[in-house]
Amino acid sequence: MDEAHVLTVLHRAASAVAEVLTSLEDWGLAGTRTGQYRSDLAADDVAVEVLLDAGFGVLSEESGLSEGGRDLLVVLDPVDGSTNAARGIPWFATSLCAVDGDGPLAAVVVNQASGIRYEATRGGGARRDGVMIRPSGCRAIHEAIVGFSGYPPRHLGWAQYRGLGAAALDLCAVAEGVLDAYAVLGGSTLGSWDYLGGMLVCTEAGAVIAEASDRELVTREHGDRRAPVAASSPELLGELLAALGGSVDCSGV
Repeated sequence: MDEAHVLTVLHRAASAVAEVLTSLEDWGLAGTRTGQYRSDLAADDVAVEVLLDAGFGVLSEESGLSEGGRDLLVVLDPVDGSTNAARGIPWFATSLCAVDGDGPLAAVVVNQASGIRYEATRGGGARRDGVMIRPSGCRAIHEAIVGFSGYPPRHLGWAQYRGLGAAALDLCAVAEGVLDAYAVLGGSTLGSWDYLGGMLVCTEAGAVIAEASDRELVTREHGDRRAPVAASSPELLGELLAALGGSVDCSGV
């Protein structure tokens, strides 16, 4: 399928979310399931509608699998960082990653607080608002500013760390060199909707990513959970995984 067309549809879905969030009056908990906000449900409704109408299947954090037999599956987090959104912290996003038989094909991650848009296509590089991006190139953990999901069990040797609360945007921050690395640790795990969009932006920008336990990151199962670790360079990724006690081979990354 044509990547440009896929990107257009992904952007259209993200724009539909932006529109519905603009008119949302109640950003609180929905009372449906633990941790689900009214913003999640409102955003999911409009994004899924756009994607299904375009002929894509959808795997959404909020509504599960729809039309899973279609050739292209969009893995969707309608509002990544919905707790941030509910509390007025301007770091939350819509993340979409289109996956075909060969893996991630195209991704769009939109910071819904600022309007900044990241996009990537397989083999086509990664962009922020249309401008190509690159990671920092940091190679040593003692020089690195590392973003975390979860809480580190001990000091891992970083220069500084941040816990920002929206994995998709945290990964895009690695892709553009704002963060040097990002790790899911301390027993925390993510669903594929949290990281696949940011993962493609990272890899197409030139950053590297692995799973802490060396598991496959591309999964189409709603219940699967993973612990991705991303870094600006293979050297930094290796140091970070070693500090976490991982055994992933980074020599070929």
